[in-house]
Amino acid sequence: MSLDAVLSRIDQDLEAATDRLLTLLRIPSISTDPAFKADCDAAADWLVEDLTSIGFDATKRKTPGHPMVVAHDTEVADNASPHLMFYGHYDVQPVDPLDLWDTPPFEPAIEDTAKGRVIRGRGSSDDKGQLMTFVEACRAWKAVNGTLPARISFFFEGEEESGSPSLVPFMTENADELRSDVALICDTGLFGHDTPAIVTMLRGLLGEELTITGPSKDLHSGMYGGVSMNPARVLARIIAGLHDDEGRVTVDGFYDDVPELPNSLRAQWEDLNFDHKSFLGEVGLSVPAGETGRSPLEMIWSRPTCEVNGLWSGYTGDGFKTVLPSQASAKISFRLVGQQDPLKIRESFRAYVQSMLPQDCSVDFKDHGASRAGHMSTDHPAFEQARIALSEEWPNTAAYVGCGGSIPIAGHFKNILGVDAMLVGFGRDDDQIHSPNEKYDLESFHKGIRSWARILDAMSK
Repeated sequence: MSLDAVLSRIDQDLEAATDRLLTLLRIPSISTDPAFKADCDAAADWLVEDLTSIGFDATKRKTPGHPMVVAHDTEVADNASPHLMFYGHYDVQPVDPLDLWDTPPFEPAIEDTAKGRVIRGRGSSDDKGQLMTFVEACRAWKAVNGTLPARISFFFEGEEESGSPSLVPFMTENADELRSDVALICDTGLFGHDTPAIVTMLRGLLGEELTITGPSKDLHSGMYGGVSMNPARVLARIIAGLHDDEGRVTVDGFYDDVPELPNSLRAQWEDLNFDHKSFLGEVGLSVPAGETGRSPLEMIWSRPTCEVNGLWSGYTGDGFKTVLPSQASAKISFRLVGQQDPLKIRESFRAYVQSMLPQDCSVDFKDHGASRAGHMSTDHPAFEQARIALSEEWPNTAAYVGCGGSIPIAGHFKNILGVDAMLVGFGRDDDQIHSPNEKYDLESFHKGIRSWARILDAMSK
């Protein structure tokens, strides 16, 4: 089997591959909003049809939520080894606030920018563009050689951006079918512009929503101001107290299961020469705002956080209304590391909030998912094979890195299926995932396809 011929085919087919991605991006598969249920179904159907067209036995599987897509190669060579399971998600984040988009989010297009050509549109980087890098690598391999160099299966989810409520039950019920030698996940990014990365550490995630209620209805702030408790003021005090002057989270027991970074790993990260000024400068900031005494990479990869993701109360429309609100609400997320238990932290957080409530105020809580941090061992030979293959495609040597985000599927592969997960992604820090004007560099898409082709070749030897 000729790798050079496969890479040449990828180069020649880039325009057609880009067109296929643009077609998938036009489907508004927003999983968290019931109004887009039919669109999530349509995205799953599109993937089934595309995978079938390149020789996979692809099926759409029903769940209580959005469907899964599972596919297995029907043209496996007799000596194909190992068995690789590729995971991605076809659902996307909501597009709000819509007025901050320069172009319609589901009318994707190629755009020339100062940093090169990009694919602009919701889901272009997270995760449809990344998902299609592996599909296109398989398409090129089959076009050139007739068969793939390894046994390949696909597992695509439609609820990753809405907490994955159907994922664990589905994986448990279909464990035998989903089990493989290694799971490949493409939902991360590069380290810098020209340095590919394999993620070995992921932070966990805990989501909490709280609503403070004071008076039974909105009040006139002139008639009641001063004499009645304002829940917005109560909520502001609760949020302000979540961090001390050193940037540490004050929730009781929060740091009990947080390990210190080993000196050997700290030295590796220092060798990466991370430019935090450039990283923050891309989003109009300049000074790291986390825990005092921690390096920026520690803050992002190996330290836990508590952040306010949404905050609302009273009148927020145009003009002014002198209302004293009945309720005040916030969404709070915690990124977790080490052995932190999200359920234990949830109990501590809620106890903290309850302790801050004055008389005449009550609180209601709503949880938004909980997952532990993930740690991937690099002992499996596939990791070094992939690192070398990536290094051959990109200007700089591939690095083992941490990731500030949370990708629970990596832990589920290990805990439910007993399979090591490898996270390789080609996103960039300025892709604006989850934000208006999301984009994916065309170069990343192209080199991502070539990278997977090289990895497949390396793992099959």
